Amino acid sequence: MTKIPIITAKNLSVGYDDFLLMKNISFEINKGDIFIIMGGSGCGKSSLLKVMTGLVPAKGGHVYIEGKNFTNATISEQNEIMKKCGILYQSGALFSSMTLAENIALPLQQYTDYSAQTIKELVSLKLALVGLKGFEDFYPSEISGGMKKRAGLARALALDPEIVYFDEPSAGLDPVSSKLLDDLILDINQSLGTTIVIVTHELSSIFAIGNNSIFLDGATKSIGARGNPKDLLKNPPSEAVKQFLTRGESK
Repeated sequence: MTKIPIITAKNLSVGYDDFLLMKNISFEINKGDIFIIMGGSGCGKSSLLKVMTGLVPAKGGHVYIEGKNFTNATISEQNEIMKKCGILYQSGALFSSMTLAENIALPLQQYTDYSAQTIKELVSLKLALVGLKGFEDFYPSEISGGMKKRAGLARALALDPEIVYFDEPSAGLDPVSSKLLDDLILDINQSLGTTIVIVTHELSSIFAIGNNSIFLDGATKSIGARGNPKDLLKNPPSEAVKQFLTRGESK
């Protein structure tokens, strides 16, 4: 089956002020991938995601989404492109003063002309999709950390995005909640065909759900490896990649 790139980074540089985290990196994310951006702490994983989603400007190079130059686009053009994308932040980023239903309704109210009844039905559908049927009227403070992540995912899925970006989705979760979230990500990818881009250093998640990846090498400010994480584990291209992928294994 021919792989079709949905996101392409060309000679991308990421950093702040005069400090570069990554220099001239290039990679492709294929349609339907669960693509892992991995690497050690401080290598620039989350900063790369911020550049890819327009939250931080690139220091050089370009990001293309479905062939459109996202980096050079105007703010309004970027907003239009991002309507096809969802983002789940580390904390879930739910508005604490709003119920789960109100949180998930926000993008539907902002970007569609749907009636209030249609939005209500879609909100219930998205909550059911992430295993939170019946929690419409709960506030974020009334649910667990894992449930907040799933509610955040429901909001990210509100507009039926083609791409969903995750920033450290397992951060702060216990192993059981983390596994449930991994299973949910796999299910959404397989049932909806959604392209998933995940920043993480959690090995259990990397091997359980990733089918493609890049390893960011902070020492060289470049991509140290790329491909299926399981293949990289079998044949690590460098000692840095080997050490990262075999952390915690008994000697």
